[in-house]
Amino acid sequence: MTAPAATARGTPAGIPLFDGFSTKITLAANPTVSFWEKDAQPSAYDGGDPIDITTMHNVLYRTKAHRALIDIGDVQSKAAYDPNVLTQILSLVNVDTTITVTHPDGSTEAHYGFMRSFTRDTATEGAQPEATVVMCVTNYDHTAHAEAGPTIASVSGT
Repeated sequence: MTAPAATARGTPAGIPLFDGFSTKITLAANPTVSFWEKDAQPSAYDGGDPIDITTMHNVLYRTKAHRALIDIGDVQSKAAYDPNVLTQILSLVNVDTTITVTHPDGSTEAHYGFMRSFTRDTATEGAQPEATVVMCVTNYDHTAHAEAGPTIASVSGT
């Protein structure tokens, strides 16, 4: 068995984002839903915890393997809201839809999912009332009844 060989870091492709402004989240079930993003957290791509493959034949190191499936985490936002349209916002909770994150450069990530929660923060004097909006990525197309990962679209120049 041979030891792993070092690999030199190459030059990354693309152009890094310089500022998170203005990242927006769109729900296809209501693209004009009345909350205003103050921040946006796109989903995480997570391979999961490693699988321990250590056996009694190991002599010095624990050995591990990667999992086969990738978990795509929640999309979240801190948002301002209008209490007069809470019915509109609440009508989206647990509704299967497409969640699109639009990055400042215009690139997009679209996922199947649903709004999991709309949690209002404590309202205080001198601060705009905010809510935390959490959208669960399901990776499931309810129309085709099939697994469906994200659709990622780049823009020219990135």
